[in-house]
Amino acid sequence: MTAATRVPAVRALLYGDVDLNLIDGSAIWLQSIAETFTRAGCRVTVLLKAPIRTTRLTDPIAALPGVTLVKPFEDELLPGLSRTLSPNQAATLLTRLDQGQPFDLICLRGYRLVKRVIGEQALRGRLWTYLTDIPHSSYDLTAGDVEDLTAVARASRYLLCQTEELRTFLETSVPAACGRSVLFPPVIPDLPDIPPREAVGLAQPVKLVYTGKFAPNWNTLEMTEIPAALAERGISAELHMVGDKIHDDPNNPAFSERMGQALRATPGIVWHGGRPRQEAMAIAAGCDIGLGWRSPALDASLETSTKVLEFGAQGLPVVLNRTPAHEELLGCDYPFFVQQFADVLDVVQAAVQDPAVHPAAAQACRAAAERFTVTRAAERFQGYLARAFPRVEALAARATPLKVVVAGHDLKFFTPVLHYLQALPGVEARVDEWSALAIHDPRQSEELLAWADVVICEWCGPNAVWYSRRKQAHQRLLVRLHRFELYAGYPAQVDIDAVDQVLCVSPHYAELTRTMTGWPARKVVALPNWVDDLLLDRPKLPGATVHLGMIGIAPARKRLDLGLDVLEAVRRVDPRCTLFVKSKMPWEYWWIWKLDEERDHYRQVLRRIQTSPHLRHAVVFDSFGPDVGAWLRKIGFVLSTSDDESFHLSPAEGMASGAVPVVRHWPGAETIYDEQWLHDGPEEMAERILDVTRSGRWAALAAEARGELRDRYRLDLVREQWAAILTENRPPAAHTLAAARATV
Repeated sequence: MTAATRVPAVRALLYGDVDLNLIDGSAIWLQSIAETFTRAGCRVTVLLKAPIRTTRLTDPIAALPGVTLVKPFEDELLPGLSRTLSPNQAATLLTRLDQGQPFDLICLRGYRLVKRVIGEQALRGRLWTYLTDIPHSSYDLTAGDVEDLTAVARASRYLLCQTEELRTFLETSVPAACGRSVLFPPVIPDLPDIPPREAVGLAQPVKLVYTGKFAPNWNTLEMTEIPAALAERGISAELHMVGDKIHDDPNNPAFSERMGQALRATPGIVWHGGRPRQEAMAIAAGCDIGLGWRSPALDASLETSTKVLEFGAQGLPVVLNRTPAHEELLGCDYPFFVQQFADVLDVVQAAVQDPAVHPAAAQACRAAAERFTVTRAAERFQGYLARAFPRVEALAARATPLKVVVAGHDLKFFTPVLHYLQALPGVEARVDEWSALAIHDPRQSEELLAWADVVICEWCGPNAVWYSRRKQAHQRLLVRLHRFELYAGYPAQVDIDAVDQVLCVSPHYAELTRTMTGWPARKVVALPNWVDDLLLDRPKLPGATVHLGMIGIAPARKRLDLGLDVLEAVRRVDPRCTLFVKSKMPWEYWWIWKLDEERDHYRQVLRRIQTSPHLRHAVVFDSFGPDVGAWLRKIGFVLSTSDDESFHLSPAEGMASGAVPVVRHWPGAETIYDEQWLHDGPEEMAERILDVTRSGRWAALAAEARGELRDRYRLDLVREQWAAILTENRPPAAHTLAAARATV
């Protein structure tokens, strides 16, 4: 790439509601994320919260290439500054810094801060919000919290979630978080080269180490009693403690003084005070065992402790609480899990007496740490940047922007592509939002039509009729046809001569459209649906391999009754199997429930679930909502039992999630999905599920399905096809999957 065509570096503004004079996990986060951003190619401006009293953390940040530190206290950027920036002051400075040359993204940490910043309209949509200090359970989450988090989500481009558990909690509790929540785990330096420890007992004194803040729930005061308690068991030990942030706890007013006294005067305690991150890790590397044991009050936390990873990177095993998150990180059989003080002593004693214990635990921690290095984090972040800041050179090189109007009454299926078009350099995209299928503001539509170079009609409805009758010769008109329009009479009203191309989601429906309308073949092409593979690719939950899933069961042609046939057949052999249904109920659609045959169908289906011995207690109806990614974590097989579909996104979403698709061979399915996923009926579908589980091939087939999905329908691939069709026609629709692949 020449200098003339080099993509401009993304400009990032970073502010954490943390004091870099004190070393704790949040301060280390700020240093880590600044390095991650620079490695990903960003130019980073860091706004400091407090005056610089020590350069232990600020010097390493300032030394990063492309980083600028903004020092509001030293440079007197605001009048009346006291000890640290308040949320109001930080919001004022963030807005002021952005005014001169707007930043591409603004990354923030601190819930109180973010709630204040989202009031600044100019910053909305560019916020990359890192959420930690929020309620972590549905019990603690109030209606006010949901309202606040909804506002934060809507103002953010991304919500950066430290763990999969936090992302799932957010998406299931706050619908607006869906589609915006991405993983951004803790970041540690790249792993040093450390030879594996030999299987020999630990020499005495055993050196334990803790780094971070000193607070009641972190059990730091109790830790100072460990050397003496081990001495009573005949084990000599010393505890090295690094950090200088001692919490003042209003619920435990004596804690601060007692903690300070224990650090200074307890035999066996070596207090190093606050140290730069690299020095702290060097101290840890000289020790034998890291301490991450905390109060049970924190067991429900949805966060991952950075110190666990940092100690693991240095070859140290870590003593920590047994929680679901820690079991997922280190395995259920990790030998250093504890719950109470005596357990800590037992673990250290076992490491001294059994030569095999310490190396096994150390290897588990180091293997876990490898997934969290700054190199891995930068690669992940580059993927998010590519999504947020796409670029098509042919469009970016235009002398004037290509003006695109997207018109329709329901854009939910088109939103990812709309956001893509709005983010493309060289494209200016606007929306003509119709209030209903056939209701719009004619004056607004006329103005947008006069402005546009390209018009995209989402749905071939009255919007397509209106634009086809008014489109000018120099303009390009694209119409996206789904399914219902073919049977509603609207295509006959469209002036097809004015339409450049009609886009159908599958080759089969393109052929059906040509047959039913008589439109020229060159006018009707296939441009497939897309699946956000990155947002759906998540680890499966235990038990997923015996969980079937169906998304959407209305109207009756979705054939829930056939899904029950599959479930009954499987449960006759494997009674562990459960069917999960994520859908609105049919009576929530007035246009479905008004029909006698629809009501009769669902009465029979629901009665069957209640009375069949193989179905009772085996069907779970989950609430409808956008949290499909979180829901699919528990699903191992996604069923498609419909009589007819234009594409049927559910199996594709399941494939992206790592589930195996099991598809009834409805007309045209072979033009979308590979033959191995297609079956003639419920009996064959059930036998396929049983064969996969019996043979142990589920994981291999799930990986194969995910790979096929990415090759054909991943969001980035289909977005590029949309960018191309803005200015040039696609070839006529293929009639088979093999031919369809050739047109992609």
